[in-house]
Amino acid sequence: MTQTTSILIKDPIIIADEVHRNSILVVDNKIEEISSKLNDNDAEVVIDAHDKIAMPGLVNTHTHVAMTLLRGVGDDQALQTWLNDYIWPREANLTDELVYAGSRLAMVEMIKTGTTMFNDMYFYMQQTAKAVEEAGIRATLGYGMIDLFDDEKRKQELKNAKELIKSSHNTADGRIKVAITPHAPNTCSAELIQESVKLASDNNLKLHIHVSETQDEVDLIKNEHGMTPFKYLDTLGALSEDTIAAHGVWTTPDEIKLLSERGVTVSHNPSSNMKLASGIAPVADYLENGVNTTIGTDGVSSNNNLDMFSEMKLTALMQKVNTLNPEVLKTRQTFNMATVNGAKALGVNTGELKEGKLADIVLVDTNVAHMVPLIDPLSNIVYAALGSDVNTLICDGKILLKDKQLTTLNEQEIIDEVRSAALQL
Repeated sequence: MTQTTSILIKDPIIIADEVHRNSILVVDNKIEEISSKLNDNDAEVVIDAHDKIAMPGLVNTHTHVAMTLLRGVGDDQALQTWLNDYIWPREANLTDELVYAGSRLAMVEMIKTGTTMFNDMYFYMQQTAKAVEEAGIRATLGYGMIDLFDDEKRKQELKNAKELIKSSHNTADGRIKVAITPHAPNTCSAELIQESVKLASDNNLKLHIHVSETQDEVDLIKNEHGMTPFKYLDTLGALSEDTIAAHGVWTTPDEIKLLSERGVTVSHNPSSNMKLASGIAPVADYLENGVNTTIGTDGVSSNNNLDMFSEMKLTALMQKVNTLNPEVLKTRQTFNMATVNGAKALGVNTGELKEGKLADIVLVDTNVAHMVPLIDPLSNIVYAALGSDVNTLICDGKILLKDKQLTTLNEQEIIDEVRSAALQL
């Protein structure tokens, strides 16, 4: 990995609280200075970024990165059919080696498309942690617990979660955190969710769970417990400022107020919700009610990529067409969902280009046809940019991508490895 201790990003257009042109000095792993007075002698490495936009690294708040192995599996199916008939049977064949290979491929894809931090729930997570450490990005990782209301299974799932805390929390120079991740209220017993809440609280960890993804899930919870999913989770103590709820498609107005009161984060997954025909989450209502709302890709087999630029654009467009109001979800709101809101959800001092923040920085090329003219750089980032426009990526003060070339990973070796590994599933 590049061991540079100081980097000067010279003269980019910077998307901060305001859009302006300046230079950025990175020292060690933080943004030391942003000003027009910086010069080439101020750093060991100088990046000429006059034709680039500098922006915070994107934060993917809900995904299952090793599912790169299942890209293209189970297309055009409803969620339960997709899970029961296509995904879970293949996941039963997962191994340490396969998850490691799939995770490494995801690192390649995320770095090359501007993601510097992600929040993941899956299996064999020590292998994903290994891939994260090698790649150099940030991650919050959780073992996906599903007990299907079986006592012995619950005990084993909690044991697996505790082992991940011991092996991986606060590793990789603090870039890797562990979260507690019960899968969903319809696949986990009340006891598992309550014990998950306690485990997260005792260890000061985030709680990450799927909630209200489909109408069927909502109906099931209402029939079994006499209340909607978020209200049910609230009775189990599972809603707090440390909770990240993935999807939240079928949330009621009363539940939205509850989420605001409890400080819960909702991770919106537009591509996955569209592909599985789950519905359109009330993102505009979340934001209007002060709910911290972020963006995730979900897993690759329900997306089918990890490109957060496409998720930003879809987030805005879906809300406009759903509300028939073109003024809903301004570019700044959408951009914040993919950056600073995600950093807030995961409790990491990044997500903004400001002095003192951790140096997670993406440089986007503007010298391509679809980025010209640059009348409004923020508009171009949300509506015009593609993940492939990312030229350089810095995470924790280290250059992981320079002129579109990875510095920590061998891309072709990883691609060849996954082509072979995917056949085993």
